Amino acid sequence: MAFSLKATSFLQLKKNSEANLLLRPISQRSTSSIKTFKPPLAALSTASTVGLSETFTRLKSQGKVALIPYLTTGDPDLSTTAEALKVLDSCGADIIELGVPYSDPLADGPVIQAAATRALARGANFDKIISMLKEVVPQISCPIALFSYYNPILKHGIEKFMSTVKNVGVHGLVVPDVPLEETEILRKEAAKKKIELVLLTTPTTPTGRMKAIAEASEGYVYLVSSVGVTGTRGTVSERVQTLLQEIKEATTKPVAVGFGISKPEHVKQVADWGADGVIVGSAMVKLLGEAKSPEEGLKELEVFTKSLKSALP
Repeated sequence: MAFSLKATSFLQLKKNSEANLLLRPISQRSTSSIKTFKPPLAALSTASTVGLSETFTRLKSQGKVALIPYLTTGDPDLSTTAEALKVLDSCGADIIELGVPYSDPLADGPVIQAAATRALARGANFDKIISMLKEVVPQISCPIALFSYYNPILKHGIEKFMSTVKNVGVHGLVVPDVPLEETEILRKEAAKKKIELVLLTTPTTPTGRMKAIAEASEGYVYLVSSVGVTGTRGTVSERVQTLLQEIKEATTKPVAVGFGISKPEHVKQVADWGADGVIVGSAMVKLLGEAKSPEEGLKELEVFTKSLKSALP
């Protein structure tokens, strides 16, 4: 599958596709060595982590909304990503989306593109990411959903990719640039390995197509809150409330809202509108990206994550 889209024409060419997606900003950061973050003993995983669907079922029974932070793997470096995963888990993240850096991230804005470029330049390839996850996943209690463009998956071979990520404990997969019609093989191979393939719907997705996406999606339905490439927004569009109602009329599967949600008040608003989960990406990456050092970034990430968690029911 080939793409020749330019940023300026992305929305026209993908207008009715679920490929428009999530955001998270970034800037230059230190790559100095950092001290290992030690989560509380209660945060360490002592048994197999449950999957995405099971996580939402548990939270719903408790009347809670899932907090789903996003990180770009390998920026500033893989060791910082490893520590950040532990921080997010210890601060109450229910699911973590972990972005696999890619050289042509069409759905992402300049901040994520820059983060991916830096990560790749510093050697964050797929094999190293898998090695990092093999060490870290047993130390955290919440499930991880990889966020990957399609080409890296094809490069490794779909069946091999699914086996590899399953073996290190990954439970979910989000692929933003594959239209519904081209997900059949992905869904088949993901199902074999019990990897939950999360599909996306946007404000421009026609109702009939949205229903088909909700039917095919596993784990949760990813609702992109606004059109365009990724990037923080000052407010969350009130259109999201209507979109949530429409999706929930079509499916009983949980719906998580992402794209431009960056403040505790955003999180509270979307939860009040009926979302089952809230995805925060830009703000997370921005904290790590603008910090004077990895240590400072991790401390700020901890404070910010706790503030988001406290805004949710």
